[in-house]
Amino acid sequence: MNKIVKLFVTTIAAASLVLTGCSTQKTEPASSKEETKLKVGFIYVGPIGDGGYTYAHDQGRLYLENELKGKVETIYKESVKEDKAEVQKVVEDMIEQGAKVIVGTSFGFQEGLLAAANEHKDIKFLHCSGYEMADNMGQYFGKIHEMMYLNGIVAGLKTKTNTLGFVGAFPIPEVIRNINAFTLGAKSVNPNIKVKVTWTNTWYDPAKEKDAALALIDSGADVIAQHQDTAGPQQAAEAKGVFSIGYNTDMSKTAPKANLTSAVWNWGPYYVKQVKAIMDGTWKSEKYWGSYADGVVDQAPLTSLVPEEAKNAVEKAKADIKDGKLKIFTGEIKDQKGNVKVEKGNTLSDDEVWNMNWFVEGVDGTIPAN
Repeated sequence: MNKIVKLFVTTIAAASLVLTGCSTQKTEPASSKEETKLKVGFIYVGPIGDGGYTYAHDQGRLYLENELKGKVETIYKESVKEDKAEVQKVVEDMIEQGAKVIVGTSFGFQEGLLAAANEHKDIKFLHCSGYEMADNMGQYFGKIHEMMYLNGIVAGLKTKTNTLGFVGAFPIPEVIRNINAFTLGAKSVNPNIKVKVTWTNTWYDPAKEKDAALALIDSGADVIAQHQDTAGPQQAAEAKGVFSIGYNTDMSKTAPKANLTSAVWNWGPYYVKQVKAIMDGTWKSEKYWGSYADGVVDQAPLTSLVPEEAKNAVEKAKADIKDGKLKIFTGEIKDQKGNVKVEKGNTLSDDEVWNMNWFVEGVDGTIPAN
């Protein structure tokens, strides 16, 4: 739903090539088995131990290695700044190491990846959550807002104050549509809901994310949701004795007394499919936006803190989303000012959802002008 990060930590995993042989046997110049390995480089906006966004992508990388064992080798770099020159520098380093595929996992990597793709036509690029395309650069993301809608149902039936809090990273369409879906889900079961939004203007800053959640709790929110990369908001909720909704991965272990569920990513199968297509020569640049039905997004198991009423409502809504009966942004939908943005019976197109830049009725927050 796209990314600017302050921390910069370098960790590169590279495998060495081993030559075997002895004086009485013919020694090959290099292992032909090793030569056939495709090297894939992953660029991360945060550390792999963030417990959230980057961790989810790294689990996808490990899944790729395991599924294509002996055929694929991966390298990665953590905590890369969303800066064009910095991204290009990382790409060049990975290409020097032999990478033939580059995966950029953050919205803010787009400009640097596109420049590198235009310069290296023989390298394939995959960029997460953006829109720029090239013959050798594709885009990918998932409809995580479908899971946010389900999480809104949980929050709407759990709250006692009718005030929910949402910690948002940046005021971009990716985050805005998730806030809107969460609000619509909550209002579908509790029309009195209000969702207070605060922006941190960072993807990865555990302390700042936690402080933002604490401020929302102080303003009356008793369930905290997030579109942030760490479990900081979860920890804030637990410390204050309220409840929370996680994002990116199952965050129940980080706040067992607060977490109700999480919206989670499952990147592994997508990475395997793309790399297989590259290896067999059938890959084509595309814009992929996977859904719950595709398996790229999911909802973490509901914890014991979730009321039975919410469990039943989520089960029904989840089945309807998977079958296509429930489309999140189907009217009538009004904006914050009460203007009808989606007429009754109409459904926003994928393009309209992708570029969403307005809040639905029930959201208490502003979208700063660019």
